[in-house]
Parts: sequence; C-alpha cells; structure tokens
Amino acid sequence: MTKYTIGDISRKLNVSNDAVRYYDKEGLLPFAKRNKAGRREFTDDDLGYIEVIDCLKKSGIPIKDIAQFIDWCMKGDSTLDERLDFMKTHEEQLEEKIKVLEMNLAFLRWKIWYYQTAAEAGTESIHFIPGTTQVKPEIRDIFK
Repeated sequence: MTKYTIGDISRKLNVSNDAVRYYDKEGLLPFAKRNKAGRREFTDDDLGYIEVIDCLKKSGIPIKDIAQFIDWCMKGDSTLDERLDFMKTHEEQLEEKIKVLEMNLAFLRWKIWYYQTAAEAGTESIHFIPGTTQVKPEIRDIFK
C-alpha cells in the first residue's frame, strides 16, 4: 500500500501543508497514522477523506460539524443516513451562500458601471435626481 507524507497529500490534492496539519490538530484525521519517526503517513484510502474535509472547510462548514461528519464516516455504513442528511443540509446552505454572492457580484458590477460612466462624464451627479444626491430610480433599476 502506498504511503503519503503531508507534502505528498498537499501536492496531490492541492491542499496546503498547514491545512493538513490544522485538520490533524483539530482531530479531523483520526485515520492518520504515524511512522516510527513520528511523521504522519496517509494511504490512498485517506485521500478521499482529506478531500472531503478540505471541501467542507472551504465551504464554510464549522470544524465541529466536519468532525461530526468524519466521526460518522469512521463508524461505517450504520451512519449513511446521517451523512446523506448532512450533505443535503450543507448543499442547501451553500446554494444560499452562492445566491447571496451572485447578488453581491451583480451589485459590484453595477457599481463599476456607475463609476465608469460617472468618471467619463466627470461627475457622479449624472446619476442623481436633480438637486439631490439620490440615485435616479431608473439608474437603480439597472441593477435589479
């Protein structure tokens, strides 16, 4: 069976060495073994777990929740339903985050357009209701 070091894992999965060490420190790698020199060693079987852990962490899932998920994984098939529910719940949460990010990106792009056109005109007032600093409704509607 092939053995991998943290550096190997880092290169193979594009996960930083520090991230793998952090996951270990947080107890997310109960499957990790140490060699006679005390260094962590991983197997092909471990790669999938680390890939899932990294994805969950990058998705903003709290460490305690990831730890619970890994605990279920270590318990085997008796926890398949819990793991499925976990993934479905976090899929919904991630989809909501994506919607918010897409709305924020659309607003940012609108503001870029807003400032580009204002810069070209030499004044921001081209977007204002005359006599105010309020943006004209038709200009705001471009964003919506």
